[in-house]
Amino acid sequence: MLSLLLSPQPELGWGDYLGLAIERERHGRDSGELRRLLNSLECKQDEYVRSMILHSITRCVYLLEAEVREAREASPGPGVVTHPTSSQARLHPETSLAGGGRVCQGVLVTWRGSGSRTPAPPSSPISPHILQASACTADDIMLVGDMLDDKDNSVKIQALNALKAFSGIRKFRLKIQEHSIKVLELISTIWDTELHVAGLRLLNNLPLPDYVHPQLRRVMPALMEIVQSDYILAQVQALRLLSYLAQKNDLLYDILNCQVHSNFLNLFQSTQPGSLLFEVLVFAERLSEGLNAPHYRTVKWHYNEQSLHAALFGDESRLADRLLALVIHPEEEVQIQACKVIVSLQCPQDLGPRQSSCQSSHSYFKSGE
Repeated sequence: MLSLLLSPQPELGWGDYLGLAIERERHGRDSGELRRLLNSLECKQDEYVRSMILHSITRCVYLLEAEVREAREASPGPGVVTHPTSSQARLHPETSLAGGGRVCQGVLVTWRGSGSRTPAPPSSPISPHILQASACTADDIMLVGDMLDDKDNSVKIQALNALKAFSGIRKFRLKIQEHSIKVLELISTIWDTELHVAGLRLLNNLPLPDYVHPQLRRVMPALMEIVQSDYILAQVQALRLLSYLAQKNDLLYDILNCQVHSNFLNLFQSTQPGSLLFEVLVFAERLSEGLNAPHYRTVKWHYNEQSLHAALFGDESRLADRLLALVIHPEEEVQIQACKVIVSLQCPQDLGPRQSSCQSSHSYFKSGE
């Protein structure tokens, strides 16, 4: 029996790799699964297999990192010795079921329920046998990033999701940042809502360096088109990114000068989903704050007739009516955010003469004051 358990395991095919993710969720986490999946990604596979491998990599990273967090939270303090019961004892994460017992890379797990022996306290709250996702390398990140050049959109989407999972690990963020320009290119050249959501989620999880700003300017019209699309998940993610970019001094004008549809203010209608309303109100607040900033007010800016600036802050804008209607919105966070936008539109009394755009926004609420 022992020789059977210690015998080498046969090489797994790609289907076995994919099945491991499901098995892992049911019967415990296999710490070698992520490495096997990454190795299999280097092999020549068709589009469907590459997509499924990337999907499993994403799931592995999230589960491994969740396990690390759980281990840290559940670990006892220094000097504390615990006596686990049969229901509490944790077996080695790299295990498989075989005849009702569990094995770990050929080593028989001998812990059977509660016992009188006291295990030695670990030197670290994380078991050294657990392969953390952070144990992957920069080459692994590059391997996943190379999948962004795949001709199949489903592979691109799964690669974006995998990079998003890895971006939650601090040591990989700088490496993943190197793909920012490529991600922006994909978002702006491929009209695929799932790709938009995956790409924008990744960008929203990364600090974007200054060298990406020129590319951001080029894709700004595409981002604004996504905001005005009918796919809420993509709209929300695009608004979050634009709200972040609106706080960058060198990008604010490019955002405000973007052309928008004549019905742009429909995004502020009370019938819109609360999650979308909240994000578009945050976006409006960031823009208003930027307009009121001293360094921005010192320049005489010129905007297109159908610009975002004209839609929100121009003389003919009906933003005030939409904001007042949202003050009584059923969702509290929408009410609060609408009030914040109203406050931000008020001209500071100690900054002297305002540009016409701010004077018009001040007049919105003058009668209500």
